[in-house]
Amino acid sequence: MTESTSQPGLLQRALARACDIHPQETRATLASFLLVLMLMGSYYILRPVRDAMASDWTDAEVSWLWTFTFFFSTIAVSLYGGAVTRIRFQRLVPSVYGLFAASFVLFYLGTQSLTDRMLLDKAFYLWVSVFSLFHISVFWSFMADTFSKVQATRLFGFIGAGASIGAIIGPAIAALLVGGVGTDPLLLIASALIVLTLPIVHWLQRLKLTDLHNQDVTVNASDLGNIGGNPLAGFSEFMTSRYLLGIGLFIFFYTSISSFIYFELKNLLAEYDRETRSQIWASMDLAVNSLTVLVAAFATGRIAKHMGLPFTLASVPVLIGVGMLVLAAAPMVAVVVAVQIVRRAGNYAISRPAREILFTAVDREVRFKAKPVIDIVIYRGGDMLNAWAFTGLTQGLGLGLAPVALVGAGIAALWAATGIYLGRRFNEMSTPNSVADTPLQAE
Repeated sequence: MTESTSQPGLLQRALARACDIHPQETRATLASFLLVLMLMGSYYILRPVRDAMASDWTDAEVSWLWTFTFFFSTIAVSLYGGAVTRIRFQRLVPSVYGLFAASFVLFYLGTQSLTDRMLLDKAFYLWVSVFSLFHISVFWSFMADTFSKVQATRLFGFIGAGASIGAIIGPAIAALLVGGVGTDPLLLIASALIVLTLPIVHWLQRLKLTDLHNQDVTVNASDLGNIGGNPLAGFSEFMTSRYLLGIGLFIFFYTSISSFIYFELKNLLAEYDRETRSQIWASMDLAVNSLTVLVAAFATGRIAKHMGLPFTLASVPVLIGVGMLVLAAAPMVAVVVAVQIVRRAGNYAISRPAREILFTAVDREVRFKAKPVIDIVIYRGGDMLNAWAFTGLTQGLGLGLAPVALVGAGIAALWAATGIYLGRRFNEMSTPNSVADTPLQAE
């Protein structure tokens, strides 16, 4: 027996204490952690660039973009769902990431050659929205094809923390560089990060055999139903269940608040140049993801355990409702930014994990068939409908920031009530796992 086997190193002991990583799993786990960190970092470099563009367009123009995003995302997810059942992950994963990396290089070349960039910017806005849907979905599919179920139970929480770190590093890079190099070179930096993930993917495919010895671990088509496939297949389950309808309504109210705040912030930032807007959006992303890590690590589990799921689901809507009332009284950029940070951090750290707990009360077939309808169709459809609702309030009725904020406060109240209802229904239903036994993680 070697010395390293009898006396594990400091890194191995720290990892074993963090998530019970066995020595032969160390390289694969750290490689997976680094992979998702780089993927999320690349997305969060692009995100502020995308969001800064929206201030150049009217509310109606952005509403149309969100409408196209809804239809395009639904079609794209369905096509991807068919691809994962026919193409081996050894080829599929590098192909998907390589496609996105090449596309952002092409967008950069377009920015350098076109004088009128309006259509190019709108295409980029739409494409980054699609990228945000796919890059993590493909990653977790790849993880399911790499680790066994027993290993996944122990290791996925630690691996998922890499996403949060990447979501902090990405906007920090964007905020640091955009003032000196502008927004366009950020596309090349994001593309380079994605390209650097390709050798990690190939390395993980080898580690699956050499270190993990998981030759028999493969992803079944049924296991991928929550990522792709035809989302319409779950409509019957969704429409016939009050519980699932309630979850859909909860998400719809969330998208209502999200759309209202996003559009207000977009309009208020219109007076700044695009580089300044990108810095503001990147700074918000940095604040959101830093706050998310702190809340998820130290508060979320305690809130759910000691206060219960009804309180957990209603807590963020109540905070947002209060924020909307403050915004109605003081309609300023700083207040909108603060509400946006609280809304997103609260969703990632509290609302989203609590919402995922709700799906432990339904059977596996419903999770894989009805969940895509809620996560993709209802979410994207809510974005589309609420974008047009905001446009109607501002451009149709001519309402200002304060009246719209009051409307948002009313929606937040309905959102909180729906959360309380769902939490109580969950407690009434017979579930295989209690809330205390369900891991709470921001995705």
